[in-house]
Amino acid sequence: MPTVIITGGTGTIGKRLAALLVENNYAVIILTRNVEKAGTPGKGIAYAKWDMAKNEIDNAALAKTDFIIHLAGANVAGGRWTEKRKQEIIESRTKSSALLVKALRENTNRVKAVISASATGWYGPDASASAVGGFTEDAPADADFLGETCRLWEESIKPMDALGKRLVILRTGIVLSNDGGAYIEFKKPLKAGAATIMGNGRQVAPWIHVDDICGLYLYALEHENVRGVYNAVAPNPVSNKVLITTIAKKVNSHFYIPVHAPAFALKLALGEMSVEILKSVTVSAAKTLSTGFDYLYPRIDEAVEALVNE
Repeated sequence: MPTVIITGGTGTIGKRLAALLVENNYAVIILTRNVEKAGTPGKGIAYAKWDMAKNEIDNAALAKTDFIIHLAGANVAGGRWTEKRKQEIIESRTKSSALLVKALRENTNRVKAVISASATGWYGPDASASAVGGFTEDAPADADFLGETCRLWEESIKPMDALGKRLVILRTGIVLSNDGGAYIEFKKPLKAGAATIMGNGRQVAPWIHVDDICGLYLYALEHENVRGVYNAVAPNPVSNKVLITTIAKKVNSHFYIPVHAPAFALKLALGEMSVEILKSVTVSAAKTLSTGFDYLYPRIDEAVEALVNE
């Protein structure tokens, strides 16, 4: 039975992905700073210790690992972007990557492939070309905070290539899940009958259903022809207004009122983070589709329907 290490395995994607891997006959080891507090491992799931601050990792766990899925990173939407918070967001990604690279370089291992997270924050606001076909993986990183974060993030895991590991990087859009993240936040105003649209609502939002992002990690792990950078987004991007009203129709079909949150109010409340919420980013899934990956939920109405019925 192949073994997969997951970093960031207790997050929204990590928990779902661990269960999917076990269902597909993989043993899973989740790296955590505190094994005692991690809870009781489930069937097929174990915990092992790592600590970025101390530059430590469980080498015994590493020695029996065939694949690494690297999801670790502080939540970008977890607080206002102070300079301290920005540093935490970047270093949680780059230092964790550096620890993995160091461990594989210095210890005998059988790791075949490393599948690492990145984000569509790599891309800047839409230009004329991207608005038509979407940003492709060869577009340069934007100069803003998230663009720079993603550039440093991807650079930090790139040494895996030199170690002879097949490296896949998945630039992930907004993950829609009942277990956390943006979808939960989008639904909250609906309790009061309000469908809150950000700004003018015309900005395009790259999105993906949690089962599709987990399926894509599994697909990348199992297909040796998949290597390099891929956009982990659904093939049918939608505007913020379409996204929010689709959720409203499925969740509160009988009554909801569209309400626009003005751009200036978002800027006051969120500071620099508001730029990402108001930015239109059309991202192409063409390269991902070319691998043969089959989306369960390629359209937003299908994705939201599945979440409502879950």
